[in-house]
Amino acid sequence: MKNETHRIRKLDSISEVHRMLGLPGPVHPLITLLDSTKDAINLSQLPARYISGFYKISFITKLAGQFKYGQGSYDFEEGSLVFTGPNQVVGNTQAYKGNQGYWLLIHPDFLQGHALNRTIKSCGFFDYAVSESLHLSEQEKEMMLTVYQIIGQELNSRIDEFSREVVIAQIELLLSYARRFTNGSS
Repeated sequence: MKNETHRIRKLDSISEVHRMLGLPGPVHPLITLLDSTKDAINLSQLPARYISGFYKISFITKLAGQFKYGQGSYDFEEGSLVFTGPNQVVGNTQAYKGNQGYWLLIHPDFLQGHALNRTIKSCGFFDYAVSESLHLSEQEKEMMLTVYQIIGQELNSRIDEFSREVVIAQIELLLSYARRFTNGSS
């Protein structure tokens, strides 16, 4: 019998993640922003190892420990960005006790029919070959925090015909900043 801690679980929906974390359902079924700087979110409720069916762009403001990504581990410090793509194995190696940050979960269907769908697939951030998080300067942290807050405000506002375009524009901005910060020209 296989040890339960080594079993890899498939998480296909954002609603499933909300249920596992004991949170109310997401406002939108294809995108959510989890903000543990305001709400206590216990990430240790997620499986020890899992494959997600969505993109995850995490802005870690406080973290103790590492988590598994593919065959390796991510290194962390406060003010790190972490990118994982659909169908990649991730999981924690240490308890997520007292960690804070923002976790933007984007189902690929949210991006269908938009240029960002092609752009995000070409970003190297979502590749197993990238085994480190992107560490940010103080100025970069502030810029990212602003983008995450705008996304959060939009996702918690009324949903109308412009909502998707506004959120996608912010995701594009987030990825543009990440590319800039990776190249060291902030």
